[in-house]
Amino acid sequence: MFPAPRLFVIEVTGNRPDRPEYHAKVQVLNGRVVQDGISGGWQVTRIAAADTTPADLLRATRDADAIVIVGGEDITPSFYGALAGYEGETAHYAAADEGQIALVQRALADNTPLLGICRGLQIINVALGGSLVQHIEDGIHKNANAPIDEILSTHGVTLTAESGLARGLGNTEILVQSAHHQSVGVLGVGLVPAAVAPDGLVEALEHRAAPITGVQWHPEAPDAPADQLPRLLAALRSNIVAALPVRELVAA
Repeated sequence: MFPAPRLFVIEVTGNRPDRPEYHAKVQVLNGRVVQDGISGGWQVTRIAAADTTPADLLRATRDADAIVIVGGEDITPSFYGALAGYEGETAHYAAADEGQIALVQRALADNTPLLGICRGLQIINVALGGSLVQHIEDGIHKNANAPIDEILSTHGVTLTAESGLARGLGNTEILVQSAHHQSVGVLGVGLVPAAVAPDGLVEALEHRAAPITGVQWHPEAPDAPADQLPRLLAALRSNIVAALPVRELVAA
């Protein structure tokens, strides 16, 4: 009997005493990823990247079979060659940014399956040399000025028919829940769009050769279609099998 695969869920921080309502919302979302992972047969470890060092984060996750980088605050602009002081700017956690970026880069090198959710998609793009649009406000991607429990917006996205994401979700037209004010600018090296919103913004991306996927929406949201997150986690598990020969060769 084989042991359950090891899934690491990497969040930004485990402590936001200055923003208790936001923190409570994030905990609900991140907790759903953990619970669906356990239900899907994973050994799940949850780590807050800001509460450790980048080096320790890499050490703690070195035996990961798969990784999920979840949502949270904006990425520090210096990591993608931009300046602070933009509209809608949130708190920044540079240590978390650095650690999560390093995780993506190692996942690419080791062929480790990785899923990025919301901020996690943006981390993937920045880690591979891409940029971000620092502020969008079009009424589609976030319920602006709404209470935190009403911040998620429901809208459709169109998935690229040949994408792994479309295969995993079983459709090319889906409804999603999102709450973001930033978006993909220039795509990182090796990344391709996997879904677009009605306004043309990139809502998901994939790596051309590695099992790395990012979705800008929140499949773990309470009102998201119930099968979205389990399907994405199942795709991660399928990619472990596909990646094994390459990873064993690298280890040898």
